[in-house]
Amino acid sequence: MLLILTLIFATVGYALFNYHRKRQKLLNIRSHFDGPDSHYLWGTFPMFIGKSIPDIWDIITDLHKKHGEDIAIIAAFNELVMDLSSSKNVEKVLLAKSIKKSFAYDFLEPWLGTGLLISTGEKWFQRRKIITPTFHFKMLEGFLEVFNKEADILVSKLRAKAGKEEFDIYDYVTLYALDSICETSMGVQINAQDDPNNEYAVAVKQMSTFILRRVFSILRTFPSLFFLYPFAKEQKQVILKLHNFTNSVIDARRAMLEKEKASLNVKFDLQEEDLYSKRKMTFLDLLLNVTVNGKPLSREDIREEVDTFMFEGHDTTTSGISFTLWHLAKYQDVQQKLYEEIDRVLGKDKANADLTNLQIQELEYLDMVVKESLRLIPPVPIIGRTLVEDMEMNGVTIPAGTQISIKIYNIHRNPKIWENPDEFIPERFSKTNESKRGPYDFIPFSAGSRNCIGQRYAMMELKVTIIKLIASFKVLPGDSMDKLRFKTDLEEPFSMRRASWRKDTITVVGRQRISHFMDALPRSSTEDDQPTDGDHDNVIVLNEIVFSGD
Repeated sequence: MLLILTLIFATVGYALFNYHRKRQKLLNIRSHFDGPDSHYLWGTFPMFIGKSIPDIWDIITDLHKKHGEDIAIIAAFNELVMDLSSSKNVEKVLLAKSIKKSFAYDFLEPWLGTGLLISTGEKWFQRRKIITPTFHFKMLEGFLEVFNKEADILVSKLRAKAGKEEFDIYDYVTLYALDSICETSMGVQINAQDDPNNEYAVAVKQMSTFILRRVFSILRTFPSLFFLYPFAKEQKQVILKLHNFTNSVIDARRAMLEKEKASLNVKFDLQEEDLYSKRKMTFLDLLLNVTVNGKPLSREDIREEVDTFMFEGHDTTTSGISFTLWHLAKYQDVQQKLYEEIDRVLGKDKANADLTNLQIQELEYLDMVVKESLRLIPPVPIIGRTLVEDMEMNGVTIPAGTQISIKIYNIHRNPKIWENPDEFIPERFSKTNESKRGPYDFIPFSAGSRNCIGQRYAMMELKVTIIKLIASFKVLPGDSMDKLRFKTDLEEPFSMRRASWRKDTITVVGRQRISHFMDALPRSSTEDDQPTDGDHDNVIVLNEIVFSGD
């Protein structure tokens, strides 16, 4: 008995000794940076107890105002988290040869597998090489036909709401984005804008909610306990629906291509002239025709990439569209200047024009407006990484296994980089001003080798949508436009109240997802900005926008 007690005390003593020694190392690291005080056991957890999600977001972003660009945080049980927003250290992390995504991305794996977003090493390198041609400018020009068509449908849906009841723009923009990405990625039309209860569209929304819940759950660090979640069984059923849909599209598309080969009686190889000119290719077509080491990709390989493209593509674009509209509503002079540019480039039939890439490129002020909106509210405000190898920062070694949180939101509002950082000034992105900044000062699509491969796709879709909407409507601020706060929208009780209806306007309550599952609520405005006569077809009043949430 004495021996057992001795062993127990020795084991506990050794564990406490190691815990204390590790804490001293972490305190040494923090001395090279700065950071909030932390409890010996619970770390910084006490500062979040009893706080709402809006308060938590304020605490996280305000840490940089108090402690500087880069912060060392000692979390519960001696977990080191580096919060970075300085260009020099962000660049080191994003250019690291060996890196992996943070734990939150693990929750996506049951749905997305280990596609381009999650994979590492040789698999990631091969997939990146395979997928890159999809975003060649010639391929993107082919996608313009889809963007034009679906944006016209979106405009008609919004116009049809005039004089009726209030509505939520989030649902409309999300369905528009899903229609666009399904057709460009898989070559199928799910017609979600005409059928909001489309099974696939509903399943995508459900899966996003499940991921949200896991990110904010106390059980998130214990993956083996997933079965304890009340929605665990439902998530499996939803994933099965998503996978079955993608698999059915893959099989049908493969059969169609095989039939085409047989009818032509020739060997069908994916040649560059096919990809960029002769054939109207989709993302799925590319994957079906590519080989790795002489072997075609398996159905599971293809499904991983198609599902990844679907997940990343509709979410961030919806965010960019909604926040750009919010800024245009708030800054009427900017909206008028943009409208005049659209009118000058496209002419009287601007609302019905089938946009071309050359026309979009000619809209230089539009480019500035979109970039400034992405600066203030980046679709992905935070990205996470885990160090695979030790890394030197500020003269001290940060150990492998450390969680890295790159605060894009704070980088984009850093007063050392941006004068009057909280103001909406599109001219920051004139060619002259852009040339003065560093490559890591503006990173709405991340940076380095693992930046967003689809950023040109997203920008093209975003611009087409904004052009169509501003050419068709005048967007005005409503009663609550002054302040942005962040909150989660995990369940219906968390939803914000809807705006009141004005019979002579379209009232839009927009809810929109942004990465890392944060929501923004604009508050307060004056009554001066009321609908006025003009050559816009209709008026949209953004009375309240609840933005919900890589």
